Amino acid sequence: MNAVRLPLPATAAPRSADARRLGRLAIASLHAELACAPKPGLVTPFSRGSHTDMDAGTFLRSLFALRGYFVAIAHAGRSEVPFASLRTLGIAAEAAMLRATGGINTHRGAIFSLGLLVAQSARLRASGEGAPSGEAVCRGVAQWRSALLEAPLNPHSPGQRARRRHAVPGVREQAAAGYPLLHALALPTLQRVLDATQDAEAAQVETLMTLIAHTVDLNLLHRGGEAGLAFAQHQARGFLAAGGVQQADWPERVAAIGDAFEQRRLSPGGSADLLACTWFLHLQAHA
Repeated sequence: MNAVRLPLPATAAPRSADARRLGRLAIASLHAELACAPKPGLVTPFSRGSHTDMDAGTFLRSLFALRGYFVAIAHAGRSEVPFASLRTLGIAAEAAMLRATGGINTHRGAIFSLGLLVAQSARLRASGEGAPSGEAVCRGVAQWRSALLEAPLNPHSPGQRARRRHAVPGVREQAAAGYPLLHALALPTLQRVLDATQDAEAAQVETLMTLIAHTVDLNLLHRGGEAGLAFAQHQARGFLAAGGVQQADWPERVAAIGDAFEQRRLSPGGSADLLACTWFLHLQAHA
């Protein structure tokens, strides 16, 4: 199977090593999220989580198909193309994902959020400022606020149906605000645990549980309604209040929460997308 090559906008700059580097970091971040285990309700190399229609192989096929997208959107970001051009790339990437997975949505949220962050990181680097901080990348996405809030949504996606049904904001509003959950909560959590443990997987799990505890995860709402979201948030907050990954038995405790999620068919896919975004922001700041 060949990776899909997405066309660059007509105004995009020539291919650059920096854009290719950011594209590789984006794919590496999505792979790190997949490999991280245990994760409650989510697909890992060892478990389908709460899913019956996908496994790690499905995610790997999707990642292979998306390689060209993240390079293309980095080039587009460097060239400061209009938001409509970024959106066109994202739509093409989603189609490539669905072809690779047989119609299964593995990375729709990541195509949106991670794509915007990659484009913004590339734009800031092109200004000559070097590697931008994760916070600068997040806040930079807010430059597209008006276009983000005005762009049409897919009314048939499960997340958007849950968003309408429960009248809650989604990731589009997070992006328009400059991703405050990422730069004010997820990134500091990741860095704190990395500094304390030097354990990337433990830091990713703590960050994921923090995101579950604080995010209005549309995938949880879609699968479990308001009660399911509240249950997931309560479980994540209890894990964190009891010491999180600082406790030696944290893998067993996360696995037990995963069992409870699977019994209820809960999967915090929105939080998982934000975890991959957080890891990308961390990596790009040091690249």
